Amino acid sequence: MEQRRQIAILGSTGSIGTQALEVIRSHADELEASILVARSSAELLIAQAREFRPQAVVIADERYYGEVREALTPLGIEVLTGAEAIEEVVQRPEVEVVLTAMVGYSGLGPTLSAIKAGKTIALSNKETLVVAGELIMRLSAQYGARIIPVDSEHSAIYQCLVGESSCDSRAERRALERILLTASGGPFRGWSPEALEGVTPQQALKHPNWVMGAKVTIDSASLMNKGLEMIEARWLFDTAPQDIEVVVHPQSIIHSMVQFCDGSVKAQLGQADMRLPISYALGLSERMSNDYPRLSFADWSFTFERPDLEAFPNLALAYEAIELGGTAPCVLNAANEVAVAAFLEGRLGFRAMSRLIADMLHSTSPAAEYDLETLSAVDSDVRRRSLEALPHYNQ
Repeated sequence: MEQRRQIAILGSTGSIGTQALEVIRSHADELEASILVARSSAELLIAQAREFRPQAVVIADERYYGEVREALTPLGIEVLTGAEAIEEVVQRPEVEVVLTAMVGYSGLGPTLSAIKAGKTIALSNKETLVVAGELIMRLSAQYGARIIPVDSEHSAIYQCLVGESSCDSRAERRALERILLTASGGPFRGWSPEALEGVTPQQALKHPNWVMGAKVTIDSASLMNKGLEMIEARWLFDTAPQDIEVVVHPQSIIHSMVQFCDGSVKAQLGQADMRLPISYALGLSERMSNDYPRLSFADWSFTFERPDLEAFPNLALAYEAIELGGTAPCVLNAANEVAVAAFLEGRLGFRAMSRLIADMLHSTSPAAEYDLETLSAVDSDVRRRSLEALPHYNQ
């Protein structure tokens, strides 16, 4: 019997993490969850560890360390806590693939640690590339770390590019000409800016097609998610922002498309099921059989439209941030994370999120060059100023 591929799941109790464990459960002869990491969901982490028996678990929030250690140490499972522990476990020699599904900026440090160990990264934390795309791609090349995207759109682009190189013998001419990044439009597609002023968190959390965590669902409703994905695609596929076009496709069956230099277009289609891109990444780009529902073309008609940037200015702000370059996307991401948390807590209106993000982006001079220390300082400063500014936006 061949040795099973060892997987470290960062964010095992979240939406992506739990679906990844479903994939591992159904392919237990090929895959093994050897490391599980959660932020604070101790009860679910304990249940997962009891089923999958990883070599180690990390509970990032130290307040829950005692509870998790008491439950799992008798089973022979190593229990660790804190950010440094996460960065250590992803470098362990037995780990082959690191699934980075931690939400937000917190996923940056562990991803960099895994890259420096030369691991294959199944990347689901888009903020990592938004905040530090140039650094991530440079280090991944330096350390020979492979990055396989897990987001459905980036997985689709990745799959469309398999087997493609150049259109002719000139090495400098790539096959890829344009990326068509599809968006569902979220729950408020077609709403006017005025109607969006009164949106509640409960309304925004009801995505029409996908089941996701709260943060990414709100980002989808505001189209910030598509802006972050555009920045991620810019780095993953070394493509200029002006060559990445966002297209609203409400059915969420075409997950993205690539236009090539001869005018041909490839699209990757499938059911709106995150287990598909997860299994493609965990299988190291080899397809793994399953019994999930299949797509019936007779049941679907596909439509496309342009995004409404007046109603959803976050997408335009993302394009502005990547054009500014340097630490500007870090500013965008930090302000957005504060804005989304405040919206979910009822402390900030839906449209006010965009106003806060725009003000932070326009009031911060981006540094052209950066390292991890610089990013950390920018992130902390923008979060502090965003929190201080919140009362102003509720007047």
